[in-house]
Amino acid sequence: MLKNKSAFTKFLIWRYKHISNNNFIYILAIVIGLLAGLASVVLKNATHFIASLFEQGSLQNYHHLFYFLFPSVGLLLVFFISKYILKTGVGHGIPMALFSISQKEGKMERRNIISSLLTAPITVGFGGSVGLEGPSVATGASVGSNIAKLFHMNPQTRKLLLVCAAAGSLSAIFKAPIAAILFAVEVFSLDLTFASLVPLLLASISAVITRMFFIGEQYIVNFSNIDAFKISDLAFYALLGVLTAVVSIYFSKVYFAIERQFSKFKNQLLKVGLAGVILGVLTFAVPPLYGEGFGFMNNLIAQDHELAFSGFYFQEWLGNNWTIIGLVLGLILLKPIATAVTLSGGGVGGVFAPVLFLGAVTGSFFVNLSNSLGFNLSNSNFTMVGMAGLMAGVLHAPLTAMFLIAEITGGYQLFVPLMISVAISFLISRSQLSYNIYTKELKESDKLITQDKDKAVLTLLKLDQIIETNFISLKPKMTLKKMLLQGVAKSKRNLFPVLDDEGILVGVITLDDVREIMFDTSLYDSVLVEFLMHDPPEYIYYGKDNMQRVMNKFQNTSAWNLPVIKEGKYVGFVSKSKMLTAYRRKLISY
Repeated sequence: MLKNKSAFTKFLIWRYKHISNNNFIYILAIVIGLLAGLASVVLKNATHFIASLFEQGSLQNYHHLFYFLFPSVGLLLVFFISKYILKTGVGHGIPMALFSISQKEGKMERRNIISSLLTAPITVGFGGSVGLEGPSVATGASVGSNIAKLFHMNPQTRKLLLVCAAAGSLSAIFKAPIAAILFAVEVFSLDLTFASLVPLLLASISAVITRMFFIGEQYIVNFSNIDAFKISDLAFYALLGVLTAVVSIYFSKVYFAIERQFSKFKNQLLKVGLAGVILGVLTFAVPPLYGEGFGFMNNLIAQDHELAFSGFYFQEWLGNNWTIIGLVLGLILLKPIATAVTLSGGGVGGVFAPVLFLGAVTGSFFVNLSNSLGFNLSNSNFTMVGMAGLMAGVLHAPLTAMFLIAEITGGYQLFVPLMISVAISFLISRSQLSYNIYTKELKESDKLITQDKDKAVLTLLKLDQIIETNFISLKPKMTLKKMLLQGVAKSKRNLFPVLDDEGILVGVITLDDVREIMFDTSLYDSVLVEFLMHDPPEYIYYGKDNMQRVMNKFQNTSAWNLPVIKEGKYVGFVSKSKMLTAYRRKLISY
């Protein structure tokens, strides 16, 4: 019998006999980390290759002149690739992974492995004002999900390996393995237990080693001169925290406002064209908005304003510090617009890099303004802390912000000011926005899995699993006699839906409603069902009500059964007892 099995099936049988489940998960975590790291390297190198094509040969002298054209070309290419090659839209990486965990038991389609690899380098390489971390996470998470599926892992393990792959992707793209693990905890709401910590560590480490093997050990942001923390600067770091919170709220509100406007377009090609024109004008007028912007950030940190703003006209004005402050303020105002237009217009990318960019210019604006007023603050320190403040405010991930900035800059000696600014920025931003860039849509529809175990389990429950249909329906014009013979006598339930000829629920009857008259034969032909029926205390609307709302309806009405309405028609009932039983089983599994 074994001879007829495939080699892979033989391997699975051998694995079950010789490798424990935990050890096999550790092996898969290492493999997934390696593949996620490799995907990140491919994304980064492909993007830099495309960008470098415009800086060579005859195009080199006219590179800036074509800034208004390149983003439009990039967005159009992504549009045609998505429509004619992939034949589907390319989702945003981290929200897509979050949705998979919350609603699809960690299942992601295989095409997601290549969709971001094809489209993200074109978006960013042609000047889209976004980063590569979102596409990297989408690719890595798809790899993790499909490897788990290949080896028949259960849903919980599949989710764990998906998150391991996402952490590995971030670890590789930023060379920040610790921050990647914290990101898995804060954004993906993963419980940091020993069972999850070891796979996360293995995936994160193997991913960053892959990255270092192919790219090297350099950081993406060059902070070569970190100054010592001065207690006298404490108030300034607190003020910077307030400023980064304000900019974070501005970023989020602008992002969602532009996303809403672009979602109104019915003609996709028109939407892409408009986004390309807007982005082209912005990058032509303000060259640092072009692409990821890490080169500009490093020049700004080094206080090399001439090189940082080399693409601007009126170079003779750069000697004035107030001009620099004005230009940086302009970047703060325009970067969220450029990022939102890129993504809303069909571009594929992430918001990590734009947030880091915005944090750097916010910190630079603050320190240059303060120094122009007579203070003596460290430019590199405040620029670095500004990056952490923006990340905490926009992403609502304070621990990730602190460790990511410390890892990518090598600035571990500034943990005290990092903690101060990050805490203030996070608290202010969270008080104004209960969601972040990644979770808004899922949170509004209550499809987001969280650290709250009760809500997490409710999110994982599916309405289809608890709808009961074994109820005998009645008609409004039925007589009491007909109802008793065709309904009560044949049913094992004490509840009866009353439906019209089109299957629409017009009322319900319980056994208690007829108990006092069911043996009075004089009423059998004169009393009709429509005289006895009444409205249910509440309705459950299929496709609109999530499990949290269903639970609230049971709690508010004290009902034991509520009817389910789908597209206006009755489909069955949900009982409180069955729902609580399903909840208990899911809680034990979770």
